[in-house]
Amino acid sequence: MTSKNLISRFPYLRHDFAASLVVFLVALPLCVGVAVASGVPAELGLVTGIVGGLVTGLMRGSSLQVSGPAAGLTVLVFEAVKEFGLPALGVIVLATGLLQITMGLLKLGRYFRAISVSVVEGMLAGIGLVLIAGQLYPALAAKAPDSGLGKIAGLPGAFLDALGDGRAVASLAVCAGTIAVLLLWRHVPAKVRTLPGPLAAVGLATVAAFALDLPVATVAVRGLLGSVQPPPLSAFGELAGVGLLGTVVAFTLIASAESLFSAAAVDRLHSGPRTEYDKELLAQGAGNTVCGLLGALPMTAVIVRSAANVQAGARTKASRVLHGGWLLLFAALLPGVLAHIPVPALAGILVHSGAKLVPVRALAVLWREHRGEALILAVTAVSIVAVSMFEGVLIGLALAVVKTAWQASHVKLEVIDKGAGPVDAHLSGNATFLRLPKILDSLESLPQDRPVRLDLSGLHHLDHACRTALENWAERHAVGTEPVRLTVPVRAG
Repeated sequence: MTSKNLISRFPYLRHDFAASLVVFLVALPLCVGVAVASGVPAELGLVTGIVGGLVTGLMRGSSLQVSGPAAGLTVLVFEAVKEFGLPALGVIVLATGLLQITMGLLKLGRYFRAISVSVVEGMLAGIGLVLIAGQLYPALAAKAPDSGLGKIAGLPGAFLDALGDGRAVASLAVCAGTIAVLLLWRHVPAKVRTLPGPLAAVGLATVAAFALDLPVATVAVRGLLGSVQPPPLSAFGELAGVGLLGTVVAFTLIASAESLFSAAAVDRLHSGPRTEYDKELLAQGAGNTVCGLLGALPMTAVIVRSAANVQAGARTKASRVLHGGWLLLFAALLPGVLAHIPVPALAGILVHSGAKLVPVRALAVLWREHRGEALILAVTAVSIVAVSMFEGVLIGLALAVVKTAWQASHVKLEVIDKGAGPVDAHLSGNATFLRLPKILDSLESLPQDRPVRLDLSGLHHLDHACRTALENWAERHAVGTEPVRLTVPVRAG
């Protein structure tokens, strides 16, 4: 096939080829960093990135979204590996993928958009806080405590211990330098910025550590084939345990929500085809199924890589497929390069990523405009830090449901009292058990020596508890032989 025919058949190949190189350079340090922070071999992060490109990238859904290991699942993966062991991780990821495929076939993908944005942002904020706290320990050449609260509470002592330790000071300097490069990279000349910030930061940290012979830990390398270990049959017995099943559900909900919310964000960045949510969920499920069979990390769509893909000029899914190919070539031909990367540099990358997950400015705006939503966000984040990922998300979802039910049960009582004769009371809105105390307090404050006409025809909804309580109140309030006149709405249920 001539170059002219190739261009006519793939008119956007030049754009997609260039974008794929940018995405590869952005993804490389993040794949390695997420794997190290998750407590698994660094190569497994590359495996998930490869699958995200070559498997999920080929499938339909969101054409420009890029998938791979995500910082948002780091905390959950670390906890799962610590509790169930590395062989069980493949089982968890495989079950997650199959569950996502099932949900995609049942066309449940679109319903993830109904999840409260405050819960999702609170989830990401909680992950960000635990991620930042957890990564400051490798930055200090120290061992991190197990719990989220323990990580945060132990930081002052860890910093004090580091002051007299040359190894810890060197490690912290590498981490701080990495974060400084990431923060200042947008101010460098445009030609220099063609190299992605994360890669530049890790590259400079690697060169500095080598040139200055700094006593810092580097990434342990096992080789791609040595790291890929499909889960043994014995590990599937863990699925009988409630704890592992709960972890699968947590992986599924968080990975699916993060991917589909990312897809919605990517759609706002380009004018091309819109995301088909059910097909995107199928694609994510297929990718996680393959990752599970290989014993690799779970994948989600990653907004950092996806945004880089769009901004680099990608036009079709070819860019993300090619990026998976570049990751595969790197893992196959240059795995030894990983052994020179300082662990505190990767910690700096993840501290920077974790900070982006904490919406400080958005929370301040939300507090001024929608305090209930701000409260849900904050409670979800604090619950994740204090308890765990799964329970924190459940608490946030429960709080969102209670808030919605409370708002939906808004009811108004209008009383017309002319000073003599019957008192007219009109209820409008939604009368549910949540508002029952308020309704009864208002009705019981009506004059006791005058007849009452209670009109309920303005109610959109009257639940059984309210209806029974109002009928009982009407019987008690009868004045002499004149009962309360009750007008019940036809739609009452």
